[in-house]
Amino acid sequence: MSTSRTLLWNESRKQEVQVRARQASGNFISTGRSCREIPEVVIDVFGNEVTAGCSLLHRATSDEDNTTTLAVSATSRNICNSDVTLSPMSDKLPITFSPVVESNDSVIREGAYLNLNFNASSCRMAGVTTMWKIELRPTMRGFVVTTGGVDRLNLFKITKYGCDNSLYQLSYCPLSDPFCECSCVPVGNVVNRLVPNANPLPVVFEPDTDTTPEIKSTMVSE
Repeated sequence: MSTSRTLLWNESRKQEVQVRARQASGNFISTGRSCREIPEVVIDVFGNEVTAGCSLLHRATSDEDNTTTLAVSATSRNICNSDVTLSPMSDKLPITFSPVVESNDSVIREGAYLNLNFNASSCRMAGVTTMWKIELRPTMRGFVVTTGGVDRLNLFKITKYGCDNSLYQLSYCPLSDPFCECSCVPVGNVVNRLVPNANPLPVVFEPDTDTTPEIKSTMVSE
């Protein structure tokens, strides 16, 4: 083999090795990124995984004295066409989470789009559900979280509250509006009603033992 052909062959082999090295490096980086991007599972106060369909209580601490524990409830006990409120624990109402994209393990993960429902009998009124949505309420001078939502169109998600790994927050995601490229906004408490685009309400989950002997979870705000 001539010297020129030998040099050409060596250069070709060198380039091939470099390409393979870049491909291998790229595959490794991609795999590592994928692992890091797997969302964490939402955990209750006892370290149990929160799962789809699990009956939950969404509880919060009163803004007035910062010690009284409140729970998610509704303005009317029949739930239909009711706004979502924070009420004394004696009026608590359980809720369930339904992921828009189902997973094989049925666990609820941080950042997953969810439908939220009060865990109660279906409304007798035609076209009305116990699913959460937002609606303009002039008396509140803005939107509130209420019932009567439509499956997969009224989305919420759970994420960590700040840097505290023991607390979560709920956000509303207006992704169903084709004319609105909107980000998710935190759900907060205004006059003991849940409202979107407010200061986020820190919550945790703990078992709800009133509805069933199985382990349930409760969303609690601290």
